Amino acid sequence: MRLSVILLRLALATLVSPVGLCPAVAEGLTALARPDMAHSAVAEDGPGLRITLALSQPVPYRVYTLDTPPRLVADFREVDWRGADPAALISTGKVRGARAGAVRPGWSRLVLELAGPFTIETAEMPRDPVTGVARLAVVLGPADPGEFAAASRPPEAALWGLPPAEVLVPPRPRQDGTRPLRVVIDPGHGGIDPGAEREGLREADLMLTLARELAEALTRAGHDPVLTRDGDHFVPLETRIDIARAAQADVFLSLHADALADGHATGATVYTLSETASDEASALLAERHDRDALLAGVDLTDKDDEIATVLMDLARTETAPRSDRLAEAIVAGLRANVGRLHKRPRLSAAFSVLKSPDIPSVLVELGFLSSETDRANLVSPAWRARAIAGIAGALDAWAAEDAAQADLLRR
Repeated sequence: MRLSVILLRLALATLVSPVGLCPAVAEGLTALARPDMAHSAVAEDGPGLRITLALSQPVPYRVYTLDTPPRLVADFREVDWRGADPAALISTGKVRGARAGAVRPGWSRLVLELAGPFTIETAEMPRDPVTGVARLAVVLGPADPGEFAAASRPPEAALWGLPPAEVLVPPRPRQDGTRPLRVVIDPGHGGIDPGAEREGLREADLMLTLARELAEALTRAGHDPVLTRDGDHFVPLETRIDIARAAQADVFLSLHADALADGHATGATVYTLSETASDEASALLAERHDRDALLAGVDLTDKDDEIATVLMDLARTETAPRSDRLAEAIVAGLRANVGRLHKRPRLSAAFSVLKSPDIPSVLVELGFLSSETDRANLVSPAWRARAIAGIAGALDAWAAEDAAQADLLRR
């Protein structure tokens, strides 16, 4: 039977009933399976593809496809991908790349970037009754591009349930200096998306360390920091904004450290949102950030309706100048504390993570992992302490100026 999306709930005889695995039961599972890469493969099967993934034990899972670019996504409960390289399994040009890793607590994801549209024909995970090992077998067949695009979306039913809708609380008033500044700190990437990698260093790890240290410094200074992630797990771009809104943030800071494939660059850069990038490099950087989310198995095809777009544009007429002043303050703070910055430390681009219409938001690229100097800085506790002092001082200065601006608006 040919299906565009197959959702399978594995009934483990000793854990659940034969009728299926409900989200509540899935949340209670704690077993940890490991992939057996020696007995796994991604290979051609006639005009289609066959994916075989050997696991140390069966786990709940689901498989589905996404478009632009075409991808096969497999989500697993409790599979540990550490030390495994899924790209090594590929033996066909019909698959362009693969990545795997944590996607949320207790869940991991395998994503195969397909060279074209394929539909899921069969998917099963038989278990060896003697050894207990399991084998996920997925067969893909060629698909019409139009039909593939129409059918490729995450299934509405999922092994993890959605929480009930929350009652919206009134928006938090603009900060006026009379209460602690609530700063949402967003360490970029994480889990299945490691970000830039050089010389054994991962952007996701470095930014998490710096985010934790910045949060501690802001707490000591009397502010109220909130992290979008406090571990090595994947957080979609739109969810990072949702976290900031749920926290009723006064400020959103996204922390990154890029790497260049060609050329040389060094030093920190501070970005604000703009649909028109400052330069081609900024446009490419924003595109890479979104592509990382796409390749982690995220569907970014939803569009805002026209009315929502107009309302958000109106909100940004007030927020954008506040973001600009925040970016200038951070540039000044970093320059005063760490010295040399990037030759153009103040830029703008269409970063999805900066698109909150009502929260002043900036993205700070603290350096380039492709630069030996910047790598040394980012792993240096002393350098990080100076950078954090610069950012914290900038937030203090910005908050005072922003409160004064708010007072003028009330008069």
